[in-house]
Amino acid sequence: MTQETRDPQARGVSSETLPQVDAGPVSHAEPVAIIGIGCRFPKDVDSPESLWQLLQDQVDAITDAPSDRTYLESPNEPVVLPTGQTVVYQGGYLKGVDQFDPYLFGLSPREAHYMDPQHRLLMETAWEAMLDAGQVPEKMADNQTGIFIGLWTNDYADYVNGLGLDLDLHSQMGGARCCAAGRLSYFLNLQGPSLTVDTACSSSLVAIHLAYQSLLSGECSMALAGGANLLLQPHTTLSYAKSQMLSPDSRCKFGDARADGFVRSEGAGVVVLKRLSQALEDNDPIYAVIRGSACNNDGRSEFFVMPSVEGQRTMMAEAYRKAGISPGRVHYIEAHGTGTSVGDPVELAAIGSVVAEGRPADRPCIVGSVKTNIGHTEAAAGVAGFIKAVLCLKHRRIPASINFENPNPNVAWDKIPVVIAREATAWPEESEPAIAGVNSFGITGTNVHVVLEEYPAARVKAADSTASEQRTRLLPISAHTPEALQEMAARYLEYLGADDSTLPELRDLCYTAGARRSHHQHRLCIVANSYEQLRQRLSAYLS
Repeated sequence: MTQETRDPQARGVSSETLPQVDAGPVSHAEPVAIIGIGCRFPKDVDSPESLWQLLQDQVDAITDAPSDRTYLESPNEPVVLPTGQTVVYQGGYLKGVDQFDPYLFGLSPREAHYMDPQHRLLMETAWEAMLDAGQVPEKMADNQTGIFIGLWTNDYADYVNGLGLDLDLHSQMGGARCCAAGRLSYFLNLQGPSLTVDTACSSSLVAIHLAYQSLLSGECSMALAGGANLLLQPHTTLSYAKSQMLSPDSRCKFGDARADGFVRSEGAGVVVLKRLSQALEDNDPIYAVIRGSACNNDGRSEFFVMPSVEGQRTMMAEAYRKAGISPGRVHYIEAHGTGTSVGDPVELAAIGSVVAEGRPADRPCIVGSVKTNIGHTEAAAGVAGFIKAVLCLKHRRIPASINFENPNPNVAWDKIPVVIAREATAWPEESEPAIAGVNSFGITGTNVHVVLEEYPAARVKAADSTASEQRTRLLPISAHTPEALQEMAARYLEYLGADDSTLPELRDLCYTAGARRSHHQHRLCIVANSYEQLRQRLSAYLS
């Protein structure tokens, strides 16, 4: 890529104010509820709660490659750039990606050995997302639940094929991207749509968009959507490095004057979706709701992998039109936000032109990017940003977008109503529900935007005269091995912490554990009449 094509000033995306986009007539499709989340991201993030804590603490999750990657080619090799500079790239890495319990998913060790670890991660995060949503997998059989997965790379299949082993059906199916979705449908006996999407960096947000559309059409009754990304071979990193697409300091600096490339990272995320009316009828937990989405392609832009302002702004305007929401109402947009010299000015110009419609002069739209914390998780980037935006709505708080010091001079900040989230900000108190957008685009021009709305906690707990009584409750805990049972008990104890005020009613916790969880062969039941007694008896079991 030449310096001329890399320079956004050459394309004039920041020199003039872009015209506002007419959102046109609105539609009023039923909202879709986000009822469950499962995720794995760098720095030991293994739940929505731990991801939120990482964001609140402004953690930089980029590190050297872990030592346990020695069974594959090391990604810590120095790279000599065309400039003569020698760089050792860091990244955002998950721990223990070679670890997997096949028996939980009814798989033989041989079959699991040939499975792409990305597929294994998706099975684990899908299981955790269903538990988070209070869905019992055994009760989902034969229903019209859809699976929508975003994947991009085939590093593990390349690795296996290069070993010179006796290849068979397991080796072929283990690395095929189509099997990531199909295996989940098979394992859970689901009969809704099942597909794997590849639009490069926007893959998992496109998967969520397709799941949303499928729910609205009645094609499926519930959907699991998300994506995964692992860095198991060095060739993609080397290609990007020598094309000067990666940041030499291995940091995504979204919106900053120092923005000079992205950093590759690993991650996986799955969300559980239902039409809002069905979620309410089933008494499911609700994080937030999807109000609309849109997807398009840039068509013939200036260069094959060059993003387009016009393509993105048209797509965003369509998303808000479908949502029936004025873009001027959106308070926060989770940007694709790679921190590149080309991508940032294009995306910010497109966002600015759309959100200007009907926006009060004293209320700019805040933008940020989870990539500044965890790096660019590529096929999982869309779902990572989606989960962050959902958590922002749930907690009514916008975390800081780190690595931002000085605004990028190639962005016309004085002409667009957009600001970068320099520090954590409480969501403004308003009479209308809070609105957030999630934006993503792929390297070959596939853009997608999802409009999210806060779901107010309208279902106030009914008064219960027994709530303050110390009634005896039963907490059932189970797992498929004795070791897993110990770990599950320890996780319950960690969850209980020391502060009762942050916990649900004891009766609600025990109801969910009993009625909305799978029950495995190895079981433990704790009888308690208070959280303090529950902690004591869990500690006694563990010791």
